[in-house]
Amino acid sequence: MNFQNFNLAYRYKSKKELKNSLIVFKIITSPFLVSLGSSLIKIAQRLKLPLKPFTANIYKHFCGGESLDDVIALSEKLSKYGVKSIPDYSVEGQAEEESFSKLENEVLKTIKIAHNNPDIPFAVFKPTGLVNPELLTKDSDIQNPEFKKFIERFNRIFSYARELNVRVLVDAEDFVYQHKIDDTLLNFMKRYNKSFPVVFTTLQMYRTDRLDYLKFLLTEAEKNDFILGIKFVRGAYMEKERAMAKKSNYPDPIYKTKVETDNAYNSALKFAVENINRINIFCATHNEESTLYLISLIDTLRISHSDERIFFSQLYGMRDNISFALASEGFNVAKYIPYGPVNKVIPYLIRRAQENSSASSHSKSELAMLKEVLKNKNN
Repeated sequence: MNFQNFNLAYRYKSKKELKNSLIVFKIITSPFLVSLGSSLIKIAQRLKLPLKPFTANIYKHFCGGESLDDVIALSEKLSKYGVKSIPDYSVEGQAEEESFSKLENEVLKTIKIAHNNPDIPFAVFKPTGLVNPELLTKDSDIQNPEFKKFIERFNRIFSYARELNVRVLVDAEDFVYQHKIDDTLLNFMKRYNKSFPVVFTTLQMYRTDRLDYLKFLLTEAEKNDFILGIKFVRGAYMEKERAMAKKSNYPDPIYKTKVETDNAYNSALKFAVENINRINIFCATHNEESTLYLISLIDTLRISHSDERIFFSQLYGMRDNISFALASEGFNVAKYIPYGPVNKVIPYLIRRAQENSSASSHSKSELAMLKEVLKNKNN
């Protein structure tokens, strides 16, 4: 597997698009510029200034457009190279009934499209996009009207997905919210994953309890005869989690070192592949070593590269060298493609820029790749 074939990685982009990507990575590899840009955007928001001039380059790089139709058009472009697409309505921090309904409708539309479109193999949503997050920190149950609405939204999504045989990824949340989400998703997996994995939960493997939880889930799946759908990620809220644990005086739920997280991630992949008849795997990673490790497990057990029980995934605008290399070797790979109105995806864009700035080695690697491929790009 060659992750250094830059022409393969970026051949779907025009020279203009590559130049825009180069500008973006020059910005996000500078913590100072990321901090300055984030501050300017927040000021512009408060003053109700037009945001497009501040965000145009980064929006084009990380987002598929403002609407689901924009993502579908992009998916057709990516599919020519064997890369599939997952539309992700990335409006965050809108804790109100109107936004909950909007997200639910976008997910239902994605499910309907995915039913007839092999280029879109999953729908996805973030649980806190369907409920006020504070409700997930309490001992809420079905007697609570707002929590009842939350469960009903889940059920409408999963029942429709079950009807159309479409898989739905449910993203992970902060530690303080995740326990309630875990319990809710386990109940839905028992109900809807009998013969086909409709519901995929997400395990953040930087959490010290997730490997044990994976083993618990397998026990539940065997006992109740259902298929597990698991999305594996390293984790997205490390600094926030540590600060919250300290503030609220509970044990830090995160591994102390990256090495421990890497080991937990790879151990989870190994456990899942060894139980592939019961676990469907969605390996969401930008880490080349973990990607190669999963490939080695697949080949050792003589599992077909195109086996639908295993998917790889990277975010749109990042690690194209991994995505397109995997697709060229016949693996199932899909890009998460965020979309939504520019002014409403600002929290996502700021978070993405900050994450890339902190993960500077990956970002600097992308920057070097873009410079190299631009030397030889003719149009």
